[in-house]
Amino acid sequence: MSSNGQIENDYASPSSVDYMDHDDRQLTYSQLILCAVVIGIFGGFVATIYYFVLEAMMHVMWQTLPEKIEPYFPSWLPTGNYVWIATTIGGFFVGLAIYFLGLPGEMAQVVDKIHNPGKIDIRKTPAMIIASLIAITSGGSAGPEAPLVQVNGSFGSWLGDKLKLTKTSVRILTFCGMSAALGAFFGAPIGAALFALEIPHRRGLQYFEAIAPAIIAAIFSFAVFRLNTGITIGGFYHFEEVPALSPQNLFEGLVLGIIGAGLAVMFIVIFRVVGKLLKPLEHYRIILATLGGLSIGLIALAFPQTLFFSEAQIQTVIETGATLSISMLLAIAVAKMLAISFTLHSGFLGGFIFPLFFIGANVGYAVSLAVPQVHPTVGMVCLMAAVNVAVTKTPVSTSIILSVLSGTAMLPVIAIASFVSFVLTSQISMIKTQRCRDLEEVDSSNLILEEVALVQEQKTIIPGLNQLKKLVRA
Repeated sequence: MSSNGQIENDYASPSSVDYMDHDDRQLTYSQLILCAVVIGIFGGFVATIYYFVLEAMMHVMWQTLPEKIEPYFPSWLPTGNYVWIATTIGGFFVGLAIYFLGLPGEMAQVVDKIHNPGKIDIRKTPAMIIASLIAITSGGSAGPEAPLVQVNGSFGSWLGDKLKLTKTSVRILTFCGMSAALGAFFGAPIGAALFALEIPHRRGLQYFEAIAPAIIAAIFSFAVFRLNTGITIGGFYHFEEVPALSPQNLFEGLVLGIIGAGLAVMFIVIFRVVGKLLKPLEHYRIILATLGGLSIGLIALAFPQTLFFSEAQIQTVIETGATLSISMLLAIAVAKMLAISFTLHSGFLGGFIFPLFFIGANVGYAVSLAVPQVHPTVGMVCLMAAVNVAVTKTPVSTSIILSVLSGTAMLPVIAIASFVSFVLTSQISMIKTQRCRDLEEVDSSNLILEEVALVQEQKTIIPGLNQLKKLVRA
């Protein structure tokens, strides 16, 4: 049995026990898969409850209340001002929630905890749920993927602790929880699981032993969520159909990847500038969150498209982008960068994946208007991928997710845009805690097989493998 506590391996080295705590348990592979199934089902139900609660709160905040309050607006105050009033009051309550419940932490802290100690603290889950629901309902440019990752990832960690598993096994169950959350949220189980495994790193996926359990958890969560909500399976957005791909499209993917990389760098610069401006208020949580809500509302007064976390607003770009000018589409993208920055720096909790997609969609449509040879769908989807990859460093999973969400056969072109952006921004990072895996905890028996079965079922010794195993352990 390997020291990672996940797989029983006929080639496991006896010395692998040096890599684990003797007080910790290990799971057989069947037990690990069973845990992944349990976590996936749990994650699907959590995502379902969160979805219905959030939908109800959004309906009250942005439909029921405006209808009841608008008759009482004074003549000198147009009813359109409800937007900034609502976001400001929402920001105040976000600040209150953080002040009394504590700051649960954002994506950078989750990434850091995944590396060490390999688990997410479940005690921060109540604060994350309450604060994120208020933040998203208040119109912040951050989505529910971060709170769902916190809830389901911490459940995986809790389960691993209760079973008294090794650190690496607990981490795998944590990944299962994160994958379950994203599987329900994205509607693309394989891409979601790979996203959870890619995001801790800046250069590729390194927790290889968690791939199969994470995908299984994502599939079960996805199935439970879709069965409970009735949301259809398949492409979420209705893009204009793209003609048969040609070599020209591959070249367009390359150019759009370059543009997306530059756009992401611009966003990171704006994000850091806003962070520095708000830094003096970082210890005044209520004031900071209230100011953040006001800023989000004022931006939305000028650019209503920037309100909320943009999952639905991307479809609006698809349907109305042709009616807007190039300058307006670019201005909306810049305004969204500011909205995301004020959202996250002021304490509004949530993820920024769909907001980044929204930025790419607007600029992609603008590119297609400026260069008619570029199909709007190609421009939008490729820039959605390129911008997100440059920030999150998730080229493989982002390509898969956007292929599913767009319902297109553009995976080769999307992958080119993703990896071009990934390579060009490899020295630039927004999530500072992304880093390489600690190789000292990797069991060499998972990397090297001492014996290999040949076609004739004979076994042979490959020269040099013993020496290589010693080097890995060193």
